[in-house]
Amino acid sequence: MPPGPGELPEKTGKILTEFLRFYEDQYGVALFNSMRHEIEGTGAPQAQLLWRKVPLDERVIFSGNLFQYQEDNKKWRNRFSLVPHNYGLVLYENKVAYERQVPPRAVINSAGYKILTSLDQYLELVGNSLPGTTSKSGTAPVLKCPTQFPLILWHPSARHHYFCMMTEAEQDKWQAVLQDCVRHCNNGIPEDSKVEGPAFTDAIRMYRQSKELYGTWEMLCGNEVQILSNLVMEELGPELKAELAPRLKGKPQERQRQWIQISDTVYRMVYEQAKARFEAVLSKLQLARPAMEVVIRTDMDQVITSKEHLASKIRASILPKAEVCVRNHVQPYIPSILEALMVPTSQGFTEVRDVFFKEVTDMNLNVINEGGIDKLGEYMEKLSQLAYHPLKMQSCYEKMEPLRLDGLQQRFDVSSTSVFKQRAQILMREQMDNAVYTFETLLHQELGKGPTKEELCKSIQRILERVLKKYDYDSSTVRKRFFREALLQITIPFLLKKLAPTCKSELSRFQELIFEDFARFILVENTYEEVVVQTVMKDILQAVKEAAVQRKHNLYRDSVVMHNSDPNLHLLAEGVPIDWGEEYSGSGDGGEDPGGPGIPEAATLSEKRRRAKQVVSVVQDEEAGLPFDAVPEPLPPASADSIAKLRGLLARDLQAESPPLAGPLLNGAPAQESPQPGAAPEAASPPASPLRQLPPGKASDLEPPKPSDQETGEQVSGPGGRPPIHTTTEDGAGVQTEF
Repeated sequence: MPPGPGELPEKTGKILTEFLRFYEDQYGVALFNSMRHEIEGTGAPQAQLLWRKVPLDERVIFSGNLFQYQEDNKKWRNRFSLVPHNYGLVLYENKVAYERQVPPRAVINSAGYKILTSLDQYLELVGNSLPGTTSKSGTAPVLKCPTQFPLILWHPSARHHYFCMMTEAEQDKWQAVLQDCVRHCNNGIPEDSKVEGPAFTDAIRMYRQSKELYGTWEMLCGNEVQILSNLVMEELGPELKAELAPRLKGKPQERQRQWIQISDTVYRMVYEQAKARFEAVLSKLQLARPAMEVVIRTDMDQVITSKEHLASKIRASILPKAEVCVRNHVQPYIPSILEALMVPTSQGFTEVRDVFFKEVTDMNLNVINEGGIDKLGEYMEKLSQLAYHPLKMQSCYEKMEPLRLDGLQQRFDVSSTSVFKQRAQILMREQMDNAVYTFETLLHQELGKGPTKEELCKSIQRILERVLKKYDYDSSTVRKRFFREALLQITIPFLLKKLAPTCKSELSRFQELIFEDFARFILVENTYEEVVVQTVMKDILQAVKEAAVQRKHNLYRDSVVMHNSDPNLHLLAEGVPIDWGEEYSGSGDGGEDPGGPGIPEAATLSEKRRRAKQVVSVVQDEEAGLPFDAVPEPLPPASADSIAKLRGLLARDLQAESPPLAGPLLNGAPAQESPQPGAAPEAASPPASPLRQLPPGKASDLEPPKPSDQETGEQVSGPGGRPPIHTTTEDGAGVQTEF
């Protein structure tokens, strides 16, 4: 029998209860580790580059027209689409609706999705998701695309989204933009979360290991509730498929469509239940946190002593077995894994360096050719957004695509290398933005001296060279840390699985060594894993160290530290963020104070918000031709007094299309709350005209200075006429919190 209405919540609740028990256990351990880290520190190398505190505040990544497939009426419709700074894809009826502040048709959080560029790829994944439904040759596919340039967002559990473009150039640009959305949304747990984040990811790992599921997990993407929903669907999905697949009726493509709808419905139900349960447990833990912190501060030394005593007993018991396992099954493969990681990663970071050099050099040439400081604000406004420009960064990200662990992937049970690719790509973006921001800060300081055009160009070149040296040092540090972490992620699950039959059964006898007062901060299972990590860590550190000693891929040795030539640089970064457009009146959109004399301060702030910039220019003109069956749905002309009525009609139409669910809406569901006045989406017009073309040969003849292999040995001491997006919605799998 298929599951009844009460069975799914009951099964979901059982999985959630079991997981949340792990989460509560890990919360105390993570809190202790965080507080211990604050006291003891790590002695990590000091970063040379600055980091931007508010990377893309009130910016639009991209906007343009997309053709979206409507599943209810099987029609393609032209949608005005916007990607704001939080990377949620926002779909409006059309640009008129956007300009009138009508609520969007849908907001898509792309965490866990794959971007597909052909129907064949999609049909293969759909066919694999429901065995026995592969369409025969000549039968109608589950979806027809009116152009040759589709883009499909595919998710193993949630609903799918279908788009198409008119040209290959549009498809390439949108693919880069949407891939950036996926990359950003997958990284949904904030890195500055020092307790909740580690507790959650450790709980996920411990829970899956309790089910004998070791190795990397491809669906560890999104925020905590999304990941938890994926965890539940990992267990429920196969069971539902086994029960319901034989009962689906119709042709193969119709059964595929039915299964996609069933899976999405179940995913929504699971998400709502997971959200409520997780938030309740998290709230309880946060209330208990102050009392736990008091105990840790008071008894920190005793807790550390107790944990070290436990670790010594576990080490004496399992170390001989672990060392044999490392020597026979892990150690011989570490150099091969490291080399496979180093080549594409280092190529990507080198490309970041080259792109940064080229952009700054082009800007410098344009300063010479186009009037110096008068244009500097426009150029710097664009340069400041370089790290968040999906197309300019694409050549860097592409370097990671060849990453393969041939043979090693099966041996170490690595389900996919995507987790390593995306992590490296995120680090590339961070280092690019750090380099750009450091360059901005140093240049802004230099401009305070009032240089002439010739002096400015020399200063730009000198600052560029300084920043590149800092980048080389930080790039080496970041990559070495990435290699160490990746090697641990690959080898530790393999070791734990190998040792489990002989070691795990012995762990229960160590529980009596933990004082009851410290039981929330010390767990036998975690201490056991730390001992296992220590057995392989020395081999990993040695391998990375040897690569640095051999100067492979411009890695610096650990003994090399960079002299801080800018001791006051970090103080400069504490100032007010630089607004190049506002500060340099002769540049592009910068202009004079938008308020002008006698304009109230509130109006000036409103004008500043109105002039939000867009990172990537629009490709498709809204007047471009449509596919054969993609008919636009224009809104009727509206006067000022008819806008409210128009919003009401559209709101009723939205409700008729997608019946409201209890709680926040999920991926692609229409937003049901109208934005408040002053909280409407920000402008989506193209940025100012691009830099003019330089004479042939000028830019191309310049080469970036290559990283020096010498070791220093020194000691480290919008336009657009609308306010920005700021629509507050419920935080859901498909609706992000701040827009």
